[in-house]
Amino acid sequence: MRCVVQRVDRARVTLDGQIISSIGKGVLVFLGIEKGDSYRDADFLLEKIIHMRIFEDSQGKMNVSLIETSGEILIVSQFTLLADCRKGRRPSFFSAEEPEEAKKLYDYFISIASEKIDHVGTGEFQAMMKIESVNDGPVTMLLDSRKTF
Repeated sequence: MRCVVQRVDRARVTLDGQIISSIGKGVLVFLGIEKGDSYRDADFLLEKIIHMRIFEDSQGKMNVSLIETSGEILIVSQFTLLADCRKGRRPSFFSAEEPEEAKKLYDYFISIASEKIDHVGTGEFQAMMKIESVNDGPVTMLLDSRKTF
C-alpha cells in the first residue's frame, strides 16, 4: 500500500461539479492499493499517518501529530500511485490491485480512520474527481507499507 500524505489548510473533492467532501486543517491522503496488500498494510499506514509529527508546535518545529492537533483527514483512492514508468512512455498499472479487492481495502482504511479521527472526508472510488487543496508548508510525505515493516 502506497500513499502520499500532504499537510493542508483545507482540501475538497468535487464530482460532476458538486463538492462531495471537504476538510479543514489536516492531511490529504492519496492511497494506492497494490496486489497482495492486506488489512495489516492499512492498519500500519493509518497508524503511521495519524501519529507522524508533521504539524508545528509553539516553537515552529514539526513536533505534533494529526491526533494531537485534532486535525481532519481526506482519503482519496489513487491507483496511479502504483504506476511503473520504467519502460516505454505509457505507465503500467500491473501491480495495482483489482478494483473489487482494492475497494474493500479502501473502505476498510476509511472505517479505521473514522474510529480515530473526528472528521474523515473521502473521494469516490473509481470516479474522475477534481481534488483541490491548499498545502500547508508544503509538507508532503511518501509512505509505502512494503518498505517500512
